[in-house]
Amino acid sequence: MNYTFNIIIIEDTVRILPEKFDKALEVVTYEELKAKHEGIVSKDLGFVIAVTDIKVNPIGKIIPGDGATYHTVSFTLLTYYPEIQEIVEGEVVEIEDFGVFVRIGPIDALIHVSQVIDNFVSYDEKQVALIAKETGRILRKGDVVRARITVVSFAKEGSSGKIGMTMRQPFLGKLEWIADEVKKGKPALKTTPEKTIASEE
Repeated sequence: MNYTFNIIIIEDTVRILPEKFDKALEVVTYEELKAKHEGIVSKDLGFVIAVTDIKVNPIGKIIPGDGATYHTVSFTLLTYYPEIQEIVEGEVVEIEDFGVFVRIGPIDALIHVSQVIDNFVSYDEKQVALIAKETGRILRKGDVVRARITVVSFAKEGSSGKIGMTMRQPFLGKLEWIADEVKKGKPALKTTPEKTIASEE
């Protein structure tokens, strides 16, 4: 499963409180940067996965009336920015009556039940699966699927984000389904869905 990750180099200033002076500067700096950046979602950066390659200046500055020290620091952020129309593969991690959640990179994307397959689909609560009425195809937790990203939504507060995908196009879907399509020689994909980037209120 291939995903496009980004490495972003950043320079910033970290504030070290007096009660943390007994810890190693590198350790405290990492803790501060981790708390500030990891897990954040933004329209500019995408999904921030990890802080790495920290280089902190051991000589800090003191502001009168403030007992903390301020140190310049350079570091890199490992991020994932999903692209509209990007085709990705992932594992089904959850199935509900309204659709399935697929793990792509560091996040779970939603495929609405209407976008699972070009067929009427019903939710089987006993099997915890989605079943296509005409073809009998079954989608369960643990299945690996290929899908196209159609919607990327970033919350304004930067604390969450949503990705919507579809499998209702040729050569998308559960990998076993795709193998069947290839054997049958179905035509290549010709349609291109509209791009949608949304910001939640």
